Amino acid sequence: MKISGSLYLGWRHLQRHKAKTALLTGALTLAVFLPIGVSLFVSQAETRLRTRAVETPLLLGAPGSPLELVFNGLYFNQPELAPLTMRQMHETREGDWCHAIPLNARYHARGHRIVGTSLDYFTFRHLSVTQGSQMVRLGDCVLGASVARQWGLGPGDHVISSPEALFDMAGVYPLKMRVTGVLAPTGGADDRAIFTDVKTTWVISGLAHGHQDATKVSDNEVLGKAKDGTLTLNASVVEYNEITPENVASFHFHGDPEDFPLTSAIILPRDHKGKTILLGRYQDRKGEVQLVEPPLVMDNLFTTVFQIRDVVVAALALVAGAALLISALVFALSHRLRQREFDSLKAIGADASSLRALILFEGGFVIVASLAMAGILTAVLRALAPWLVRLVAG
Repeated sequence: MKISGSLYLGWRHLQRHKAKTALLTGALTLAVFLPIGVSLFVSQAETRLRTRAVETPLLLGAPGSPLELVFNGLYFNQPELAPLTMRQMHETREGDWCHAIPLNARYHARGHRIVGTSLDYFTFRHLSVTQGSQMVRLGDCVLGASVARQWGLGPGDHVISSPEALFDMAGVYPLKMRVTGVLAPTGGADDRAIFTDVKTTWVISGLAHGHQDATKVSDNEVLGKAKDGTLTLNASVVEYNEITPENVASFHFHGDPEDFPLTSAIILPRDHKGKTILLGRYQDRKGEVQLVEPPLVMDNLFTTVFQIRDVVVAALALVAGAALLISALVFALSHRLRQREFDSLKAIGADASSLRALILFEGGFVIVASLAMAGILTAVLRALAPWLVRLVAG
């Protein structure tokens, strides 16, 4: 029997037993893909997470988990950190060893983090405005590229912060912020954030507010008037939830701004000596604040991740070996069940080499199809890896 006849009979057998062929192909595909997929995803996650960490020399935060502090300072996805104060951030400047950039990433607007910071952050992260201009006054914000694209917003539009609770007994209202610009896409966490001045986030938290001009309110809104002309107003006086050129002067802060909260601060040492001095200084202040090196925190994280990955890959390799053995057993049992078929082929002139070619074609088809499917899945995972890493990292 010619080789073409063996291939034809093998193909017809595979078509006739589609369920068995599909199950064997699927099992072998997963057996090959899963170890590769786990290693690929961990590798992609390491590359993306380490890149942003390496770019950030030091992070200052309240005592707690260094990993949560790093994820808040780098990806803005841990808003419930204990607060750091402006005073604690300013203390790092003693001796002029560094420059500090405040971050307050506690609030959000429809799922996108509102990041209160200073203009130095944009210089540090090499962020540029492609539409409109930078924020210029209290209540302004600039949008990351993904936020602007998703919401269809641009300069002149407005973004309203989301309330932290359904019922706010303190009377703090969502703030309507004016969009002044849109940032160029970077492919990182900055694309999914809304940036504003740190003072604007304090307005959101209720630490600052504005009022109507007391000299222009009606008589029934005035409870009393002191000898020096100071008016006492009743609760009907409106607290603004939008900062405009007309009312921006009326906004004022309650308390000392040095005691106002941040979630973290990026510390930029002037040189290696400054970094060493700062790390030594804050070794003795662990109960008050913590100063961490993001690259080292990521090293510790991925040391654990790699250990888990090795265990998982080893387990998956055992599963893959078991799947191969089971597949071989299925082919062996199938060969036994088809003995009468093979005897009939021999009776009409098929030689032993033709039968071997028939069996090898069926087994080879399943293996090649499995490898092809595993390759396709690997390519898809490689393409989706950045999105998956963002989903995991926030």
